[in-house]
Amino acid sequence: MRLLLVEDDDHVAAALSAVLARHGFAVTHARSGEEALQALLPGDGVPFGVVLLDLGLPDQDGFEVCGRIRRSTGTPVIMVTARADTRSKIHGLNLGADDYVVKPYDTGELLARIHAVARRTPATEGRARPSAGPPESELRLGSLTIELPTRRVSVDGLVVPLTRKEFDLLALLARRPGVVFRREQIISEVWRTSWEGTGRTLEVHIASLRAKLRMPALIETVRGVGYKIVVPAV
Repeated sequence: MRLLLVEDDDHVAAALSAVLARHGFAVTHARSGEEALQALLPGDGVPFGVVLLDLGLPDQDGFEVCGRIRRSTGTPVIMVTARADTRSKIHGLNLGADDYVVKPYDTGELLARIHAVARRTPATEGRARPSAGPPESELRLGSLTIELPTRRVSVDGLVVPLTRKEFDLLALLARRPGVVFRREQIISEVWRTSWEGTGRTLEVHIASLRAKLRMPALIETVRGVGYKIVVPAV
């Protein structure tokens, strides 16, 4: 399995890479968030099976990197960090991390967690999703078109004006059609805050999107969990 290790400390990375290599992993080491994101771009090689992500990176916070990874790929992410507080754990998991491991850790446990998240993820899910245009430029779902650089949304060629949060919410769900997003995760990514007191706001924005797009079945409520985009039948 290919594994992306995002760690700015070369000594820590070298020691962990050696252990992982002995257990059959092909490790790629990224020292910054941007380097990690570049490594995850679609290519001709075998996609990464897991990302081990440190939070204390030199160029950007690991939480931000996790959010950007999750918006573009389904590759499992395990946060490996010294931040042991419960708030950080909750925030990381709500952003879409598949697991959260606190340093110092037992190597055997880390290996078990890597195999566990890899088993839960279909082999093709880590690949970037193909699109009709350049990567991360346009999303098409039936008659709905979402132009990411210009933040323009249209249905059957007619522009639908959305607020900033409505667009962010729609784009988040549309990047991974069919995938259920937890309410807490949506709040963390779109509103950059915790769930408490924001639940009603999310429901209002979902209702507004359904009305404006005139596609009530596009966003499905998964009772007790969250929401997902249902790809319209062609």
